[in-house]
Amino acid sequence: MKKFGGMARTSLQAQSPGSNNTPSMDEKMLKAGLEAARGALLAQQREDGHWCFPLEADCTIPAEYILMMHFMDEVDLDLEVRIARFIREKQDVAHGGWPLYYGGEFDLSCSVKAYYALKIVGDSPDAPHMVRARAAILKHGGAARANVFTRLLLAMYDQLPWRGVPFVPVEIILFPKWFPFHTSKVAYWSRTVMVPLSILCSLKARAANPRKVAIRELFTVPPGEERNYFPVRTALNRVFLLIERTLSLLEPFIPQGVRRLALRRAESWIVERLNGDSGLGAIFPAMVNAGEALALLGYPYDHPAREQCRKALRLLLVEEGERTWCQPCVSPVWDTVLTCLAFQEDTEVDQKPIRKALDWLVPCQVLDAPADWQEDHPGLPGGGWAFQYANPHYPDLDDTAAVAWALYQADPKAYQESISRAADWLAGMQSSNGGFAAFDSDNTYYYLNEIPFADHGALLDPPTSDVSARCAGFLALYGQSRHKQALERSLAYLFNEQEASGAWFGRWGSNYIYGTWSVLEAFRLAGIDAGHPAIRRAVHWLKSVQREDGGWGESNDSYLSPQQAGQFHTSTSFHTAWALLALMGAGEWRSHEVHRGIAYLLREQDSDGLWHEPWFTAPGFPRVFYLKYYGYTKYFPVWALTRFHALNRKFPG
Repeated sequence: MKKFGGMARTSLQAQSPGSNNTPSMDEKMLKAGLEAARGALLAQQREDGHWCFPLEADCTIPAEYILMMHFMDEVDLDLEVRIARFIREKQDVAHGGWPLYYGGEFDLSCSVKAYYALKIVGDSPDAPHMVRARAAILKHGGAARANVFTRLLLAMYDQLPWRGVPFVPVEIILFPKWFPFHTSKVAYWSRTVMVPLSILCSLKARAANPRKVAIRELFTVPPGEERNYFPVRTALNRVFLLIERTLSLLEPFIPQGVRRLALRRAESWIVERLNGDSGLGAIFPAMVNAGEALALLGYPYDHPAREQCRKALRLLLVEEGERTWCQPCVSPVWDTVLTCLAFQEDTEVDQKPIRKALDWLVPCQVLDAPADWQEDHPGLPGGGWAFQYANPHYPDLDDTAAVAWALYQADPKAYQESISRAADWLAGMQSSNGGFAAFDSDNTYYYLNEIPFADHGALLDPPTSDVSARCAGFLALYGQSRHKQALERSLAYLFNEQEASGAWFGRWGSNYIYGTWSVLEAFRLAGIDAGHPAIRRAVHWLKSVQREDGGWGESNDSYLSPQQAGQFHTSTSFHTAWALLALMGAGEWRSHEVHRGIAYLLREQDSDGLWHEPWFTAPGFPRVFYLKYYGYTKYFPVWALTRFHALNRKFPG
């Protein structure tokens, strides 16, 4: 695509890194680029006022969609062909398998599922792309060394014995809350996946697999001879492995009455949370498990609950002509509010589209619906927003803080009731260490990450700097005395979480640049003096990782190797925007680094007024699951350019 700002390097006089002169900013070019970007973003606003951009994950999700159809013997022939085409296109040429994010290293579990999905669709094992994939999988130890979720799927497809997967009995639904394991002690995403999965495991679900496709060629030894299904991670993990193996031997002795009770309890738990067209937990893995569990429990194909599951899954599909792919979930509330915040940076910009978007958001607030968080906060009134179109059992603190922030900036009086309910709910959901998590409070039972089922290390939802920053920033902006203690505790948490480098870890965006922007934005809203040592350290770090071209970039590899914080082989529009917003929030809008960053954004702007890049922008779970928010290359650059333009108009010279 032709670059909109192709002449920006000359017109903006971008200086070399060693220059002491602030670049001269061409006001006309800045305004032209900004107007083009705003126009393109407004053109994508939905008729009812909201925005929703695609959300891509690795090929595990589309592969599982194909495998789900064959598990249920409900195969859409045209659809599986289109999804398979997408999977083939994502195969990495260098290592022959599939990565967790664009440009990433080989991932065994993703590659096993992708290979199986392609074979079940009809790809010959002798086809060149399948030969390359198989060689890569065997080189990394074969399918039996894949992660827990992959091995569970393989067990249901009779490719692996049930003794090769963790023991997940449905009786976990009966455990009392004081028990070391309880569904309330794990994150929302874990429980929505685990409860229906426990039904599948307890009933030893067996895929229909109508074409009887097997992948024995992906195993290094014959079935029954593999001894490394459960590699030991830590000493505590070894203890849990012994307990789990012992309990699995006792499964035949579980009284049938207890099992029937547990199955009924788990079934009721799922049905209560089916969540209409948005699905259980509004996330793909939970939806798949729910649909398969209900089928296994005897729900007929045309039962309304089964139809809800199918429709929710179909709504995740993205059709692109000859190819189709599946999203892990959708992000309308998040996309809408971030776009609103971007436009609100300049009050002279027409705010009517933003008020329309905010009016769409207001009725999405979850007020008095039953929700899992109420178990630990029975007297706390609801007031949160979910990430998706609907997810009333699981409102999201990050979305809630961002929406309330935007509502307050738009009209604190008109939206007073929504803002007040949000603030009170957020303050009530604060964790004991002063931080805020995404969905729960004090979800810090870290020993549970050592159970065999949790080899992904993402069973929990502890407080994080980025979510805490959003909550602190909004509470500071709202400025109510009843939240003063919550605000002070959250700011103390943030100061304590700063890395030695000056950066902050980014749990929900990639990575330290995102975390640092989130915290510096909170400090700006809280009125922390820009000369504060913590802010100066952060500014110094951001400036130190600026790239030669004026932009910023950071690889998802930094979740594996923290020493790569702020490092990447290329700049990206979204990392550059985060760094610019952080620096400008810290009072650095006249700095040489900010001007060079703005020049980079304008230079890289495409002819349609926006930015387009292949890079994944956030982790779902660090080290195991990553996401590409298509909106991040749109509204974040607009946000940065708008703030820069507004600041320079307000403080000329």
